[in-house]
Amino acid sequence: MFEIVKSGGWLMLPIILCSIAALAIIGERLWSLQRKRIIPKHLVAQIWQLHSKGAMTAEQIATVRNSSPLGRVLASGLSNVNAHREVMKESIEETGRHVVHELERYMNTLGTIAAISPLLGLLGTVIGMIKVFSVITSQGVGNPAVLAGGISEALITTAAGLSVAIPALMAHRYFRGLIDGLVVFMEQEAIKLVEVIHGERGESDVASAATKAGDGAR
Repeated sequence: MFEIVKSGGWLMLPIILCSIAALAIIGERLWSLQRKRIIPKHLVAQIWQLHSKGAMTAEQIATVRNSSPLGRVLASGLSNVNAHREVMKESIEETGRHVVHELERYMNTLGTIAAISPLLGLLGTVIGMIKVFSVITSQGVGNPAVLAGGISEALITTAAGLSVAIPALMAHRYFRGLIDGLVVFMEQEAIKLVEVIHGERGESDVASAATKAGDGAR
């Protein structure tokens, strides 16, 4: 393996660094974006039960805020529960933007790795072919062994770049779709909470919807 990497030339170093960074990001995102960590089961139902009983204290709101990203969004609304509906929604939307930014952490880096890895491989291909033509110019084509080094370097860097870019691109697309789905779900839950607090939705509907949502988050 080391000989293959060595024969690929100096461009193998940034490609290897890209692969390490991509693996680290993918592992971290798989852990951080688990549905149960983002959207705990029955959270909306629990909040509504506490609120309906008048037991939603500042300590309870702080507990909800620290529980999960969805908890942060809902807690921002609960902090303004006595304010006008629009004020409550604006607070939720502001917190939601911060939460979405955190969910998208490292996505730009992963996308950049997926984009530059094949370009690094292509650059290695160009450098390898330049070496081949330089040898042909100086020594002719009578020595295949000399030409093989440049051709090998060109093929190895191309293969290495694609090997990093393909899984990085797949992971990037997967995480983007996952984040979009989580964000839509959090928006729906926040709207339900706002509507029931301001009397625009029936209590039973919200309780049953929250319970079903929690079951779906298993």
